[in-house]
Amino acid sequence: MKKVCQIKLNTINEVKEFVNIVLQCPYDVDLVSGRYIIDAKSLMGIFSLDLTRPIGLEADIDSDDVEDLLKKIDFCVVK
Repeated sequence: MKKVCQIKLNTINEVKEFVNIVLQCPYDVDLVSGRYIIDAKSLMGIFSLDLTRPIGLEADIDSDDVEDLLKKIDFCVVK
């Protein structure tokens, strides 16, 4: 796993959209918040995190795929 970026999910619709995008990824994607690591493809797992703070996104991913993923999730990437 390598750290890709920080994300912030502000609404329920953003969480749903994020999960729908990540479900299409053929590689593992995790969210890291403090000592918790959650499968980013799990809607219930995401709702167990503190969504008031930025969350780290980690993935088993090639550099070409990183750019594609970042374009798709641009709405929630912390800049």
